[in-house]
Amino acid sequence: MDLVRNSVSRIRGRSRRWLATGALAGLLLFLSGSPAMPEPTGDAPARGSAYMGIGVLAHDGSSDTLPPPPPRASQTEGVDVSSHQGDVDWAALWGDGTRWAYTKATEGTSYTNPYFTQQYDGSYASGMIRGAYHFATPDTAGGAAQADYFLAHGGGWSKDGKTLPGVLDIEWNPYGDACYGKSQSAMVSWIRDFLDRYRSRTGRDAVIYTATSWWTECTGNNAGFGATNPLWVARYASTVGTLPAGWSAYTMWQYTSTGQTVGDHDRFNGSQDRLKDFATG
Repeated sequence: MDLVRNSVSRIRGRSRRWLATGALAGLLLFLSGSPAMPEPTGDAPARGSAYMGIGVLAHDGSSDTLPPPPPRASQTEGVDVSSHQGDVDWAALWGDGTRWAYTKATEGTSYTNPYFTQQYDGSYASGMIRGAYHFATPDTAGGAAQADYFLAHGGGWSKDGKTLPGVLDIEWNPYGDACYGKSQSAMVSWIRDFLDRYRSRTGRDAVIYTATSWWTECTGNNAGFGATNPLWVARYASTVGTLPAGWSAYTMWQYTSTGQTVGDHDRFNGSQDRLKDFATG
């Protein structure tokens, strides 16, 4: 995980390898006559290796040297994990007060988390309320197609009080252009296509995970989702800061990348009873 995080800090760099990679990709595309997945640029990580907050950490930085926000009785501690954590010690997290968890299920339309079963089922077995998230790559496939892929590989929702709604992780692109090569209007359309497909197939509105900085730059700070989709805001600091347009409150807050056991720690903006209600829908 440290290797990936260190590589992220150099995402904006460019080197001669970029030219060689681009030339090779162009040659392969010419010879095959079929579209190729966009190549990572510079020292970007390999496709599929992204995790929740990878782009936020690289772009916005962190105030993790400051004390974390103090625990509040009106909030509930959670974590998010991906393949970088491997097999997670869920019993330790439960003992530390963690009561909910999200696991990365998919990325784009070609990657599935090899640790998904251990992480998703393991958190449930420990007593936590759990859910799954999809790392969006709008430059590789349409929103509806990625929602379908997510749902086919663990991203569904059930009204059992123990399954949280799926999450669309849409943030700074760790592989290249910040906004995935899309205009603000095109990005809003892509996001809506994903969310509409998810709702049409599950009957539940997906959560949007993002950073205010990215949302402002890549959607024009669009205010059209706050009435329907819960917000999971990313900001590694002692306060949540300014929220994206359209939301007057956050549902979840990713507040650190250096927490106990797994790194990423989060707060649900409500008591554990409210968390159960949120899961039930």
